[in-house]
Order: sequence, then structure tokens, then C-alpha cells
Amino acid sequence: MTNRSDVTVLAFGGKAPRVHPSAFIAPGCRIIGDVEIGPDVSIWYNCVIRADVNRIVIGARTNVQDGSVIHCDSPKPSRPEGYPTLIGEDVLIGHMAMVHGCTLEDRAFVGLGAIVMDGSHIESDGMLAAGAQLTGKRIGARQLWMGRPAKYARDLDDAAIAANQAGVQAYVERGRRHAEALGLKD
Repeated sequence: MTNRSDVTVLAFGGKAPRVHPSAFIAPGCRIIGDVEIGPDVSIWYNCVIRADVNRIVIGARTNVQDGSVIHCDSPKPSRPEGYPTLIGEDVLIGHMAMVHGCTLEDRAFVGLGAIVMDGSHIESDGMLAAGAQLTGKRIGARQLWMGRPAKYARDLDDAAIAANQAGVQAYVERGRRHAEALGLKD
């Protein structure tokens, strides 16, 4: 992975990224520091994942779509542990999202261009709509929040949850096809 000239995988502060061999890392990505990327994850074109002041974990089958930025928050006297960014399994993160110092539980959804700020938490099957900004709040399981600042809009029905999970599976397969097209997988 580190030998690819189109991707930067950089150790920082004595901690190197750990990327599962089945993960798809698209050209233009920058992955720095204490980052763990699980199996069948797809990190799409021109994403930045920078864990230089805390850690970032990305669980299995999660996808981080094109141009997204994931960072974390450093320790402070008022919060010695800072805010790591902890992303569960089967999470969808839309294009150009900003995910910073927060927790996204399994099957969470972050819409295109959305911002998730320090201390925010999205529970399983919770969804932050496209363009929304979550500032230190908690989205409950199966809830949709919208707006800037984000506010509760409604509960998600079974069809919406199923559509999100179909999206996860589609991105796992799409990542495999892109890896093949780029000559990264046999």
C-alpha cells in the first residue's frame, strides 16, 4: 500500500496506519497516523483520514465517499482523552462529508456534505441528512436529523433502513470492481 505513488499512507508520532488487505483505498487518498481500517472498507477518491492527534477506527464494510475528511480532536486539560473518531461497521459516509472527533455506531449514515463535530454521536441506523451539521449532540437509533444545526426530523422506517444497508453492500462490490479496474486486486 505505501508503495503506491497515488496514495499516501504515513506513520506519524510513531503510529502507522493499519489497513486490512481487503480494503479498497482509491487514488488520491491520504491516510496518516493512528488509523485502523477494517475488512472490505472502501475509502474513495481524494479522501483525507488524519489521526495525528488521536486515533481513528473505521469498521468493516464501511465506505467513506469521495472528498471526505476524517480527523479527531487532541487531548485537552478539560478532556484528557480528547475525541477519537470511532466509526463502526456498515457505515455510509457520503461525498464531501466532514467527520471530526465523534462516534458513528454500526450502520450509521452521514449524508453528502454533512458535518459531524466533536463529541457528536450517531447511534445504529441513525441518519444525518445531506448538508446537515451535528454539533455535539446524539442522534438516536433509527432517527433522521436535518438542518444546520441539525434537529430531529422523524424516525426512519424499515424501508429506509433496508435501502441504507443495500447501499453498504453495493459499495463493497463497487470497491472491488474499482480495485480490479485499477489493477490493485487479482
